[in-house]
Amino acid sequence: MTDQTALTTYCAAFIDELSRAGIKHAVISPGSRSTPLALLLAEHPSIRIWLHVDERSAAFFALGLAKAKNEAVALLCTSGTAGANYYPAVIEAHMTRVPLVVITADRPHELRDNGAPQTIDQIHLFGNYPKWFVEMALPEKSEDMLRYARICAAKAVSKALDSPAGPVHVNFPLREPLLPNLDLPSLWESGQKHLDPFTEVYTGIRTLSDVQYEMIAKRLQGVTKGLIVCGPMHRFNGITDIIELGKQLNFPILADPLSQLRTGSHDKSLIIDSYDALLRVNKFVETYEPEIVIRFGAMPVSKALLLYLKKYRCQQVIVDEGAGWRDPTLSSDLMVYADIGDFCRQLVSKLKHNQTVKNDAWTSDWLKWNELARNIVNEMNLSAINEGQLMLETIRMLPDDALLFVGNSMPIRDLDTFLLATEKPLVTMGNRGANGIDGVVSTALGASAEFQKSVLVIGDLSFFHDLNGLLAAKLYDLNITIIVVNNDGGGIFSFLPQAENNVPHFEQLFGTPLSINFEHAVHMYDGRYYRAESWSEFRNQLEESFRHNGLTVIEVFTDRKENVRIHRKLWQEINEQITRGLEHEI
Repeated sequence: MTDQTALTTYCAAFIDELSRAGIKHAVISPGSRSTPLALLLAEHPSIRIWLHVDERSAAFFALGLAKAKNEAVALLCTSGTAGANYYPAVIEAHMTRVPLVVITADRPHELRDNGAPQTIDQIHLFGNYPKWFVEMALPEKSEDMLRYARICAAKAVSKALDSPAGPVHVNFPLREPLLPNLDLPSLWESGQKHLDPFTEVYTGIRTLSDVQYEMIAKRLQGVTKGLIVCGPMHRFNGITDIIELGKQLNFPILADPLSQLRTGSHDKSLIIDSYDALLRVNKFVETYEPEIVIRFGAMPVSKALLLYLKKYRCQQVIVDEGAGWRDPTLSSDLMVYADIGDFCRQLVSKLKHNQTVKNDAWTSDWLKWNELARNIVNEMNLSAINEGQLMLETIRMLPDDALLFVGNSMPIRDLDTFLLATEKPLVTMGNRGANGIDGVVSTALGASAEFQKSVLVIGDLSFFHDLNGLLAAKLYDLNITIIVVNNDGGGIFSFLPQAENNVPHFEQLFGTPLSINFEHAVHMYDGRYYRAESWSEFRNQLEESFRHNGLTVIEVFTDRKENVRIHRKLWQEINEQITRGLEHEI
């Protein structure tokens, strides 16, 4: 049995130090064993709690919250399989470098492996995905143990935030009784030294030596056919630095739809936003072979770009401020571990002092063909509702400073095709770590807490997969419009060989039609539901949703086979016009 004072002071020291280390938000899944931690999180004056009953949805909600706020978020659940439901979000946090402090309450050691209820092996429950794991000592009220609790809390937040950011796992064994004494005097002061954090952690940005920057600058001397490639970068604030590097080198900048380079007021004169369509054109790929590629961020969405980089195996300089190894092309010549903004500024300074050769024809050609492709995309105007044009219409109608969150499979690919460079200030997000369909609703809702207006575009399978996530919208009156693209199954599979070759059981195993009426579920969570059957209805419903707070769901029905036909027709038109243009020039 644990002394109540020991339980209270020990857990309070841990929770208070989480706050002092920067935790402002905690997502809690209810349970018994986590009682002291949950109550103290709720009682702490500097921490806001978000309750979510479904653990899988709770974890993805915390992921979205941390992603949007660019800060660490705590996540708490009880013992047993509750923590196992956090696993998919922990994986996503690891792969997208989102800081989470995952706290799992546990049974004390004497109850483990003895048939006690709600007891599983929680040691390293999430495998190698957390950056750090600690099994906390049982609560004690000695000065040394209170200091220990604070040190572990400070270390957990520091580890989660340190580049590359990611999840950490704190396993907290607790003995009964589990009720803390919230009336203890000086509840939050146990074990502290002063009003500042118990242990402050200073970190600096990664950078290179002057000699290393000189060597990179020399690599670029004489290069006339280069590209800058920017992948997803939700935590990056140095957009203008990449733009300046592009100008100095006169390299086209291939910007992923989640790079934040396609939207906003910055200079976009070198931005290539339709490169996915260009790189589907064989004649274009054969004509424009790069000598060097400088890549920032994760690998972009476009498979055509991946194949292009694998085809030519040119020099690839990958700049990763998190010291990772994100190179699915297996072609990197130089891996640079440095802050992206600092890297660009330092390299621009070196290049200004070294004479560089610029190839205006190379860059102007990329810009010319990109303009042709984007014009074809922008002029798409079909009378029947279709998935590609739906993304185009949504982007046009979004208010300034809104969040556009997209699901995986088709929505993210449509965003890549139809998000054309715009002055409109928008933030784009998606779960592109493991690229899964689980938890998308919850992640978007977590992120929406940081925005006045948010829109999620998601397929019917992904929406069904996380219907429980809608609870957060009801509990906290979050402002989000969810556009459900209902093609009665997995639309992405219709683009794969399984569909083309009439594979047996295709509909049962891949198409997976649901035939579900989502209206009832939306009303269950106090949301407004609309069904759009024409463009005018869709535009009116989307505009109406921005006038209201809370949850709005607009369901749009499309045909999978027709969607494939429309996309391929669009790509074919781009292919034909660019091929004719290139042949005419030759």
